[in-house]
Parts: sequence; structure tokens; C-alpha cells
Amino acid sequence: MSLPSPLSNIRLNRRVITVTVLSVFLLSLLASFHSSVRSRIPLSFTDSSSSSSSPTDLIDDPILDEDDKDWTGGVLRTTPPKYEAWTEAERNLPQHNPDLPYPEGRKGRYVKFSNQIKALGWNNVFNEILLCNHLAWRSGRGYVFQDYVWKPEYYPWRIKSWPWPHTPLSALISGPISGSPWDQNDTTPRSISEEMFDKFCPEEDTEIVDTDVVKEGIRGDETDGRVIMEKWVKVLKESPKRCVDVRPSLSGKDGYPQTFDLWLIGSERLISLWPEFSSSPVSKRLYSSPLVSAGVAYNEHLLQSPSPSPNPYSHTIAIHLRRGDYSEACLGLANWNSTFYGWNLLPQLPDKFVNPEGYEWGHNTPENVKFYLSRCLPSTEYLVEKIKTSIKEWESNASGSLGDTLSDRTGRIDRMYVMTNDASEASMREFREAVMKETGIKSVVTTGDVRFENDEQIGVGMVIDMDIGRRAEIFIGNGWSSLTSNVVHRRLVDGKEWMANRFW
Repeated sequence: MSLPSPLSNIRLNRRVITVTVLSVFLLSLLASFHSSVRSRIPLSFTDSSSSSSSPTDLIDDPILDEDDKDWTGGVLRTTPPKYEAWTEAERNLPQHNPDLPYPEGRKGRYVKFSNQIKALGWNNVFNEILLCNHLAWRSGRGYVFQDYVWKPEYYPWRIKSWPWPHTPLSALISGPISGSPWDQNDTTPRSISEEMFDKFCPEEDTEIVDTDVVKEGIRGDETDGRVIMEKWVKVLKESPKRCVDVRPSLSGKDGYPQTFDLWLIGSERLISLWPEFSSSPVSKRLYSSPLVSAGVAYNEHLLQSPSPSPNPYSHTIAIHLRRGDYSEACLGLANWNSTFYGWNLLPQLPDKFVNPEGYEWGHNTPENVKFYLSRCLPSTEYLVEKIKTSIKEWESNASGSLGDTLSDRTGRIDRMYVMTNDASEASMREFREAVMKETGIKSVVTTGDVRFENDEQIGVGMVIDMDIGRRAEIFIGNGWSSLTSNVVHRRLVDGKEWMANRFW
């Protein structure tokens, strides 16, 4: 099993450097948007008048000692959903028929990435599995999808520390990555489940690929993303076996044995992969799951104006606002002189971050730390000014075509959705009042206002949050965040203009 690993990028004098174990642990606070769900989930249960969600079966063992090391997770004391219908639907995918002709069925060609990240935030996992799915497609092999394995602390329900909770991938995201078909003329085998891999790929038909061997010469902070991709494509294409199982560092020497590890995803070397990755069917045929889409639709009324619109998102600006634990994470980023993360580094995007001079190993100057915090953990004044500027520049970026003139855009953005890990009224009051007073925004809705129809939607709440951000006309995110990177990826693939994707 692969070990959890944060995904962040570290620079020293404009060069990516190796980090210590302690700094990696600190930076892991950044990697997932919902570092804690405690601040949002109770709203769907304590206020029964505003939510159709209600507790179901109570957990058998009442938790009397909150410090008990055997327990972890969130505040919900009900029995977590089992997603049985989703698991059964995955089992019944047509490509799981063993009698299908080559290259599918029991004679098909598949690749399983046993080295995938587990027990980390959704967005860290999502980053990597998308690239693995793209690699499988490039190599002409069916991707083997696996359940999302939660980091237990992030799970909404109060649970035992072991085993780690998991959610079927198809409940979180749809597309070829979770078993949906490729384009009509695409002959690549469709993705199969981990369960079916064990049935289709006996030991004698499976090559075990050690990441230690393949990553020799491309490990570390120097190799361009395209070079890494092409080496892996060659390995998978040239394997004489029908099935390949990529195993994590059999020697145990590689602390980051993922196919696409943090050193790549957290650096500008990733960007060379954007043209092929963004145009591939892995990106183009990536859709919100039915469960997520239903959750978004259930909350769409929150963004409607007094004169309802068929597309309320065209009037909406979404922002990703981290608070709480993020103060510690931002200090860690400053002390390691970190750049932006993932697709947030695309050069066409506005609001670039330039690393300040004066950095020393593991320590930055007070002036530089202040500079980092101004954009990583910005003040209310900074936030409001950035929101005003982003709306104005989006208005000015009108194409001039019929229905998209400066006049058409001016004043159109009057709704805001705030994706945040701290949606408490005390935390949001000052910000909401300032936004509505100074920006022309007439309504501010937050993560804490979202309601769920059932327990299954609660378990994918972080993706519902992201999908609202994906659909909004304008998005402002945190450049060091994996959540922001994934939202930006989907927005750009959807065709959103570059100027509509901003950073603090």
C-alpha cells in the first residue's frame, strides 16, 4: 500500500529542493481543501427545519472519550453510508463481462497502479489518478479504478481508526476514469474495477513493475513531465504481459513511490503535460457523478436572484477561502519558499506568484513571510479588493460579440459562493458584510449553507462544493491548493476563459 504524501512544491533560489520529513508533514495541511469537516456537517443535522437530512442508525458504541485514540473522523454519530448501489453498479459494468473479445474481458490488457496515493485528501488523490488514467489511455491499457480511501481524520463520521473508510470512485466522479465509455472510435479498453482485475489477471499473465526500477533516472526535481510520461508509456506498451501491476518501491527506498509524485505535480515541470492531458478524453469526458450533480441541483436555489435565471452560475463568482488550520500551513509554505501548485502554475493564468529573494534553507525573512501570508491567508480588505478587481477585469474581457459586450457583463455578477473550511457565522460575518457593501454582490452563500438529501451526498460533500465552483462564471482560488488546481483544470477544459480563473 502506498503511503500518504502531501503534494506541494518547494523552491530554493528558484530551484525545487528536497524537503525534510517534518516540513512535508506540515505542508500536508495544505493539500486537501477539507482538512476538517467538523465545521460544516453539523449544519445539515442540527437545523432540521432547513435540511431533509436526518440521522439514520446510531453507531452501536457511544463515544464517551473524545481523546480515545481508537476513534477518529468527524462529528456524525450515525452509521456511515455503504454506497451499496454504487458498488453493485460498478460490478455490473458491461466491460466486466469476462467473455468480451480482445482487448477486453479475460483476454484484455490492463494496468493497475497499486502505488496510488491512499489515505489522503480527495484532491491529492484526484490529481494523481487523473494522470494515471491518462497514462493508461496513452499505453492502450484499461485503467483499473479503485475506491477512494479516506484519510480517517477527514471522514465526516466518527469512526474507528482502522480500517480506513472508503467510497466507490463512481460516487465521486464520472467518466472513463470510473468505467464510463471512451469516444465511439476509441479502441482503448474501458476501465475495470480492482475486484475484476483480480479475476481477469492471474499471476502468470501479470507483470509486476517496480517503481524503483522505472523511476531510476527520472526521480527527483529535474526531469520534465513529458519525459516522465513517455518513459512510463514505453514501459507499459512494451510489457509482454496482458496485465501490469505497478507496485510502490519494492526496496522501500523511495518515500514518494507514486507514478506521478509530489516532486512533479508540485512543480512547473508538470506544465509541459497540459496540452496532451487537457485535450485527452480523460479530461474531455470527465463528468460530475449523478450523486454530485443531484447535490448541486438540490442547492441551486441558493444562487438564484429575485428574478430566477435558467443558469444562476452565470451571475455567480465562487471563491476558495481557507481559514483555521491554514495559518500554520501558510507559514510552512513561506518558510520553504513554495511556489503555486499543479495546474495553478499554467503561464496563461493571471495572478502569478513570484518567489521573493532572501530565502535560506527552511527559513524565510520576516518580509517574505508577510508577503506569503498576504496571498495565502489574505485579510478581509485584500479579499474584497481582489473580488472587485476580478469582476471588473472579467467584465472588461468581454468578447464584443452579440450578447457578450461590456454592457452585457457589467453588473451581472451579483451572487457569491464561498468554498471554505470555516463557514461559521462568527467567521463569515465581517467578510459577508464587507463584500455586500463594497462589491455589488447582493447575496453571499457559503459551504455551511449547503444541505444534503441523504447521507451519501454528505460523503461526497467536498465534490459538491467543487462542482459549484467549477460552474461559476468567475472563480478565485488559492494558488497553493490542490482543490483550486482541480477546479481550474475542469473549468479550463469546460471552456472558461483564462481571465475567469484568478488567485488571491
